[in-house]
Amino acid sequence: MTAPETPLHRMTNPGARAFDEVETWVFDLDNTLYPAQHDLWGQIDRRMRDYISGLLNITPEEAFAQQKAYYRKYGTSLRGLMIEHGIDPAPFLAHVHDVDLTGLEPSPRLAAALEGLQGTKLVYTNGSERHALNVLGKLGLDKHFVAIHDIVAAEFHPKPSEEAYLRFLRAHGVEPKRAAMFEDLARNLEVPHRLGMTTVMVVPPNEEISTRESWEFEGREAAYIDHVTEDLAGFLERLGR
Repeated sequence: MTAPETPLHRMTNPGARAFDEVETWVFDLDNTLYPAQHDLWGQIDRRMRDYISGLLNITPEEAFAQQKAYYRKYGTSLRGLMIEHGIDPAPFLAHVHDVDLTGLEPSPRLAAALEGLQGTKLVYTNGSERHALNVLGKLGLDKHFVAIHDIVAAEFHPKPSEEAYLRFLRAHGVEPKRAAMFEDLARNLEVPHRLGMTTVMVVPPNEEISTRESWEFEGREAAYIDHVTEDLAGFLERLGR
């Protein structure tokens, strides 16, 4: 099963993996199951900055720079704070995910597209389960996923580390060669592809997302990206057919 190329979807290389044997569908949460233009990540970003500013008694500008440095080096800002400052992750997660979801609306088209996929559907996020449940509930997608693998379930080993993915695969009995991974960050697809998964990168139609760092756009033409789409619901509809 190969999704046809359209203006909103393309394969990155002639050897792109197809979906014929996929029986497990794995989705990132933020900026993947909802459009990045909702900018929930912008809220999370600001709340991380403010938390770090208070925790380390530094200016918001210094906190923002530290936050991004940890994010790039360790996979999440939280992981950096745990390693370098020994913080308790629970208060951090509760604070940064206390965001306003008013702008999120149910997505019946995406819900129907997920319903049309045969197999197991999982959410795999570097965020918290509580945040994922809140977002999925607002989108009307919660009933379509059998489990959420969050940063706590990962024992705080975040994507994109190989250890994190191996923990995920073991926890849910996923055979990587029979699985597909949907992500908004290219670097989070390198290890899944190496392990055998079919990879799909979900990108916003408008690339001008102010909360993104320039390095987050790296790797989009890499061989480990099998497919790229600007329209997740449409992409899944074609697969379901």
